[in-house]
Amino acid sequence: MTEPAALLERLTVAVLCVDADLAVHHANPAAQELLGLARGGRHEVARGLLPLSDDFRRLLKRWEMRTYREHHLEVAGRQLTVDCVVAPYAENLLLVELTPLDRHLLISGEDALNARHQAARHLVRALAHEVRNPLAGIRGAAQLLARRHPDDTEGHACTEIIIQEVDRLSRLVERLLGPRRPPERRTINIHEPVERVARLTGSEGPRDLRLVRDYDPSLPTLQADPEQIVQVLLNLVRNAREAMDDRGTLLLRTRIERQYTIQGRRYPLVVRIDVADNGPGVPVGLGEKLFLPLVSGSTRGAGLGLAIAQDLVQRHGGLIEWRSRPGETIFSVLLPVEGVAP
Repeated sequence: MTEPAALLERLTVAVLCVDADLAVHHANPAAQELLGLARGGRHEVARGLLPLSDDFRRLLKRWEMRTYREHHLEVAGRQLTVDCVVAPYAENLLLVELTPLDRHLLISGEDALNARHQAARHLVRALAHEVRNPLAGIRGAAQLLARRHPDDTEGHACTEIIIQEVDRLSRLVERLLGPRRPPERRTINIHEPVERVARLTGSEGPRDLRLVRDYDPSLPTLQADPEQIVQVLLNLVRNAREAMDDRGTLLLRTRIERQYTIQGRRYPLVVRIDVADNGPGVPVGLGEKLFLPLVSGSTRGAGLGLAIAQDLVQRHGGLIEWRSRPGETIFSVLLPVEGVAP
């Protein structure tokens, strides 16, 4: 039979045991991750729960259980919304169960977003296929006219314009169809493609653009196509630079997430790559449509960068999430580390 302690370790719900002063006597990995506790940091104070300390003392004194619905906690500068269940466990000890609601709400939103994204991709690809064949016919007819009337200078100029515009539309159609080859996965250190993008950005960026690297050197290797990851990050960086008008701070950050759910599947380890900028933020009303093809908040693009990036990341079993407010926008590429025991 599995030991109770081992069961606690595998729970996605945060469970911890604290005393009346909120000193932690035990915390499972989910609680350590949620509250930013040091692993094995016995008797470290659970500072995120300090606003509830007086209530906890009363519960211990009265030996009562209580549930706090949609309680707001601040942990390391982050605002969290949790359901909190507190029950006396032993003399001067309380058992605390924390269920973060932010992630559940985000997962529900992701499911709806993915459904819309896939439907839009199918529609756009079908349209692109229908457009591609007539374009080839128009180009062929223009070339034939140019060959039949080699001395018609004015006609040549017209057919050249037709051919150039057809070629431009053909390139757009190819982008709408998106990358058709599957990822060529190999074992990589994620910092290889991230640093490649950082060097490219640093070499071509203007003086007013400040590039900051914040890497976690302890990240595990993972199976991914480095060329496709570079394309994803370049698309995100390009969007960030456009949003800032190439003036401000661009941050590339890598971190590890534990017990993370992506596309309905929970992974023990997920690599997170953040592309953050201090621009004006995502325009109001654009958020729900952000990853749909041909949707853009910029007048300089075709609105395909984010749609293609999301498609490439989903082919790796991952996801791109984002959050934005004026002065801070963060796009996070989440890539699962396969082959890790849950």
